[in-house]
Amino acid sequence: MFENRSLAFHEVLEIFEALPEEEQETFLHIIQNRIKERGRERIIKNVRKARKEFERGEIRQGTVDELMKEIMNEKINME
Repeated sequence: MFENRSLAFHEVLEIFEALPEEEQETFLHIIQNRIKERGRERIIKNVRKARKEFERGEIRQGTVDELMKEIMNEKINME
């Protein structure tokens, strides 16, 4: 399966290289926009998940210092 995927990728690169420069730039612009959109979708998904966890009381609030104290206490209790 990996070999087929590598060949397909290689073929895509060859096709891309055969395009006129203007079409290459358009192609790149489209790909970059799609990558950005997936990133935005991932952020939205994470925010929704965090909000649900907060609503269920699964998230604690506190300062960095409080978090570090808790981590250190847990570390001491594990030893």
